[in-house]
Amino acid sequence: MNSDRFALSVDDYLAAETNVLLYLNDAVTQLLEHKEEYTQFGVVRYFAEYFNSVKNGNHVIFREFNYVKATQHNRASFIRIFWRCFRQIGKNGDLLAAMEYSSLLQLLCPDLPTEMVQNAARTVLFDDAVDSLMSFSDFLYSFQIQFFFEEFLESVLVIYQDLLSGKNPNTVIVPTSSSVEQLNSIAEDESEAHEAVDSAVFAECIEALCERFKHSHPSPAAVREILDNTQRISYYGFLLALAKSEIISQDIGALPNKSELLVDPEMDQELERLIAQISVSPTSNSSGSATGLKEPPKKASPRKSLHHRKRIEMESDGSTEETDSSEN
Repeated sequence: MNSDRFALSVDDYLAAETNVLLYLNDAVTQLLEHKEEYTQFGVVRYFAEYFNSVKNGNHVIFREFNYVKATQHNRASFIRIFWRCFRQIGKNGDLLAAMEYSSLLQLLCPDLPTEMVQNAARTVLFDDAVDSLMSFSDFLYSFQIQFFFEEFLESVLVIYQDLLSGKNPNTVIVPTSSSVEQLNSIAEDESEAHEAVDSAVFAECIEALCERFKHSHPSPAAVREILDNTQRISYYGFLLALAKSEIISQDIGALPNKSELLVDPEMDQELERLIAQISVSPTSNSSGSATGLKEPPKKASPRKSLHHRKRIEMESDGSTEETDSSEN
């Protein structure tokens, strides 16, 4: 934890270090919007369940994109939820296109930008067509970098473009929201994005960026280690190296090492428990159809909070659909 927190005022600490004010404001907003549902459980219980869901990382499911990306904890939670919901794709060895991964992500966050998914795909595919197929693990680690470090990568792209045009920026220009569309067009220019720049100069510029950057960014040491291993590097080559870095992934804290990515005993036990409950439930039909399997989780806990009910439904539905697809 940052030792400078002791020099902060109470308001600054709550806002910058813990985001308590953001979550408290959202909790009140959600309570007012759904007061008929929540007040029957009691306001104290509602706030307890809300902050418990924040602690457990389940609070970002089915939420709007602005909320999902509002804090580092939210971003890491969303990455972890996506992994846990759809890791069966990786276990089955299925390969999907960018638009298919976009559809899966939008099941969890309906307004998640397709452009972010396409940028993650370009990093994985590199010289291949953007509609080529990708493994779950390759896409997941690439998306993690694109999502968690979104603002940082926008600034890195500005630096990269300046270096390509012959500039050596002494000051770091952080892009504004009005320049994001222009940056996306630059990223989509495959010829420019694959041209290489001097790694040493690139590293100096990125280190200067990190010193004054207010948003999340990889550790300068990890960036320096990547760029010290090559004399020249392209923009997508840099993104691919970030995605492959276990140090950076560990710093984010959302995903395990790649060797353990498809192993999740806790989730397996929970799914087995749910399946066992469904199999003995008197409401399940004898044919064991998909419709019969999906109904019990929706009825099992009518007094649970909205966050908890949605989490159970997503895990149950995701597991059933993946199993069905693997059998076809």
